[in-house]
Amino acid sequence: MSHSGHLPLSRRGFTLIELLVVIALIGVLLALLLPAVQKVREAANRVSCQNNLRQIGVAFHHHHTQLGFFPTGGHEWWSTPTYINGQPAVGEKQEAGWGFQILPYIEAENVWRGGGAASNADRIRIAVGTPNKLFFCPSRRAPQTVVFQFPGYFNDQAAVCALCDYAASNWELTGVVRQYIPTRIADITDGTANTLLVGEKRLNLRFLGQVQKDDDTGYASGWDPDVIRQTELPPLPDYNGPTSDGERHFGASHPDRFNAVFADGSVRPISYSISPIIFQYLGDRSDGQPINADDL
Repeated sequence: MSHSGHLPLSRRGFTLIELLVVIALIGVLLALLLPAVQKVREAANRVSCQNNLRQIGVAFHHHHTQLGFFPTGGHEWWSTPTYINGQPAVGEKQEAGWGFQILPYIEAENVWRGGGAASNADRIRIAVGTPNKLFFCPSRRAPQTVVFQFPGYFNDQAAVCALCDYAASNWELTGVVRQYIPTRIADITDGTANTLLVGEKRLNLRFLGQVQKDDDTGYASGWDPDVIRQTELPPLPDYNGPTSDGERHFGASHPDRFNAVFADGSVRPISYSISPIIFQYLGDRSDGQPINADDL
């Protein structure tokens, strides 16, 4: 039996013009969608960063509860963690800075103790070189290390240094975190809610992951722009510059504002356009100047 004589209908394909129109429409939709996706991602990163700072603030308070004082800013930029009879020193005897001193209170006690190493040199190497996710803002980077070598640092040997995106207040020695000497809550006469504790630090993004003067010895650093910044300087956003001479500004990769935790443990964003005088007041634990939350 013969098949019907009807021929199958031919399928009409896209013309080149139609295809180009579709591609153009997809491009327009992606262009519209991308900023929205970036905005959502930045919002999530900002929340994650704020959570990091909240945990850092809680760690400072646990340190105060356990020892009767806040962490110090350590001794000098070349200082590394101090171990006495194999145990981490505390208070004025600890030459490493606040980042190292809060380790037991951010679930990193093993790193604080030197990872079970048998010698102080090996304990220091483990403590200095182990990155902690809590010290990094996801808007800027994932946990990162650099290899640093300089005369006078770690017996002139090269060392892996775990970096940090946060810095304490302040370089002027009027803040909560002081060089050598611990601060107690009673010393913060302006009130803990009015006094900056730790905030994000400004960096040159062009040299991220390379040795920079303010991003080389890392989170365990003693008194150094890696982990201590000035409140007499205005906060500024990250930048991309041809040279990197080191920064002492607070700041961040976030648009408009950077995140900070105050001495009462509250986390608040601070505008880059904050009055320089108000920002200076925020850094001083005992200047007697009133602060209005709306000024931030």
